[in-house]
Amino acid sequence: MTRVVSVPPERLDRWLTGFGERHGSTAYEVGPVVVRLVGEDGAVAEIVVPFGPLLELSRDGLVAHVLAERRIGLLLVRRGGYGAGVFVGGKLIDSKVGSRHVQGTTKAGGWSQQRFARRRDNQAREAFNAATEVAVRILGRVKLDAVVTGGDRKAIETVLEDPRLKQLRELVRPPFLGVADPRQKVLEQAGADARAIRIELTDPEAQASP
Repeated sequence: MTRVVSVPPERLDRWLTGFGERHGSTAYEVGPVVVRLVGEDGAVAEIVVPFGPLLELSRDGLVAHVLAERRIGLLLVRRGGYGAGVFVGGKLIDSKVGSRHVQGTTKAGGWSQQRFARRRDNQAREAFNAATEVAVRILGRVKLDAVVTGGDRKAIETVLEDPRLKQLRELVRPPFLGVADPRQKVLEQAGADARAIRIELTDPEAQASP
C-alpha cells in the first residue's frame, strides 16, 4: 500500500528514526532532489526535498535543510477571496486576506445569460485586481527565499502576470495548495502545509494484508 504522509520540519528527524525502528536496518539513497529510504523489510519512503536542491547529501544534511529558517511568501487566490502572507520559519509576520463577491453560474438563457456572464467576469476581474494589489504590497516589497501558491491555478496565473510580480514568479516552488476561500485561519494553515515534508510511503506488509 502506498500513501502520502505529511510531517512538520521539526518532526522529520524523529520520523526518520521511527522508520528504522519499524522497518529494520535502513539504507539511504540521498540525492539533491529526492531522498529514498529502503527498510530491511522492503518498505520504501521517498521524500521530495522541499525548497531544494539539497547540498549536503546525507540524512543529517536533509534534516538541517528542512530546519533552515526561510522567508517564505504565500499567495492564495480564488474567485471568492485572496490572501498573502510572509512566514519566517513557522511564524507569520505579515499578512492580508480579503474577499470579493463573484456570482455563480445561472441557467438563464439568451441576453440575460450574456449580461450575467459579463457581470460575473467583471466581478472576477475586480477580485483578481484586488488580490494583485495585496500581493504587491505584502510580497513584492520584501526579500523572499521562495513563494508557495494555492487556491485556483488560473487565478494565480492571472495575478502573477502583473509585471510588478515578476520576481515572485521566479520564486514559486511546489507544492500547489488546495484551499478553501482564503481567510486568516486558512492562510495560517496553508503556511504550515507549505513547510511540511511530504513523504510517499510504500509498505509491502500492508499490501500483503487481507
